[in-house]
Amino acid sequence: MNTYMLSELTITHKHIATRLAFASAQLVIVTEGGFRLWYIDLDGMTQSSLLRDFEQSEDIRVELKGTSVEGSSFTATGYLHPNTKHHAAAIRGDGKLEGLG
Repeated sequence: MNTYMLSELTITHKHIATRLAFASAQLVIVTEGGFRLWYIDLDGMTQSSLLRDFEQSEDIRVELKGTSVEGSSFTATGYLHPNTKHHAAAIRGDGKLEGLG
């Protein structure tokens, strides 16, 4: 398992790019027995209206561009699962993560 703290994360949803505002974000890449998955946990999100929009939407697929605190960049596709009550979200990976791991 590899983990990366993120300094920047931008999502594109319905052709609109939004830079996410968060207190912390961690990318986790899990590789077990030839199986690979990844996810991002975001805490301290200040964009409550964005979280509410995803809560109401059936389309939660997003394109991602991110940067780790070490300066490495990545792109990917995932599904944003909001937790509005806790000002948090999880993005579950869909397919390959380009640039890290």
